[in-house]
Amino acid sequence: MFFTALKTRGELLGTRCAPCSQVYLPARLFCERCFSELTERVPVGPEGIVKSFTIAYVDRQNQPPPQPIALALVQPDGATTVLLHTLLDVKEASRVAIGDRVIIVLKPETERTGSMLDIKGFRIIDSCRS
Repeated sequence: MFFTALKTRGELLGTRCAPCSQVYLPARLFCERCFSELTERVPVGPEGIVKSFTIAYVDRQNQPPPQPIALALVQPDGATTVLLHTLLDVKEASRVAIGDRVIIVLKPETERTGSMLDIKGFRIIDSCRS
């Protein structure tokens, strides 16, 4: 469901738990808090808020990448969970702050395969820094 909506419509689809008001993204089959079955599907995002971030100076093979890689935990609007993905166009920590507003950037529809890699990353649209 989540990956189909992402691939075909470019939509982030979560699931809502009625008993405890959690909205999970990606969608889940059961609530991780109360174990209720999750059947209500809800669209979330495409904007959200940076909850945490880091700048990586080595890649997964412990090698320096051509440029530092910014990663962020983003809580999409309408969700109570976060997604971890790349922050686009950010190469140093001074360019991002917790609380910044971001928007999801997807691959073109013809390039989507139905995976998390259909998401290119997040782009800052409104900085909370003064």
